[in-house]
Amino acid sequence: MSRAIVISVIKMRLRIRDLREDKDLKQRQIAEYLHCDQSLYSKFERGERPLPLDFAVKLAQYYCTSVDYLVGLTEDPKPYSRR
Repeated sequence: MSRAIVISVIKMRLRIRDLREDKDLKQRQIAEYLHCDQSLYSKFERGERPLPLDFAVKLAQYYCTSVDYLVGLTEDPKPYSRR
């Protein structure tokens, strides 16, 4: 795995955890939103399982940010404008 991918995975797991904690939410609540088990969501936050793209999109929409921000491709948390 390349260094860039490893850094992106680390940023993503930290960002999804930080975004959740900033809203004072429990993993269980986000897991329910994603329709998955809390234990599976916990593995996404710890980087033990890759976050599926459809989950990343749902989380970006939920937190009003972009998938690029979630995965560390940008430092700007603002979502892209929709046309």
